Amino acid sequence: QVQLVESGGGLVQPGGSLRLSCAASRSIFSINAMGWYRQAPGKERELAALIYSIGSINYADSVKGRFTISRDNAEKTVNLQMNSLKPEDTAVYYCYIRDIGGYEYWGQGTQVTVSS
Repeated sequence: QVQLVESGGGLVQPGGSLRLSCAASRSIFSINAMGWYRQAPGKERELAALIYSIGSINYADSVKGRFTISRDNAEKTVNLQMNSLKPEDTAVYYCYIRDIGGYEYWGQGTQVTVSS
């Protein structure tokens, strides 16, 4: 069974930066999309950033200009560079991979807390 292993979460002050990384425990055949979702307390899980195998990228409006997603299909890794962090970015961030058959893989989540 494939597991997604996340790293890089933590506590940061407003205006600071964090980099999240995610690696699959073994190869996933034909990835369609890789990315990050997030869930704040009391809210539904929402897309933060998604990158497709063809290279196109979707960002949530709230993170555009501040977050940058990157991926390495060969290494089965996806990263999220988060700059100019705000308290409203506080959430559990989940790594996500979808293969071309539509099967979805989720990480266990990593906490990001933005607070002074």
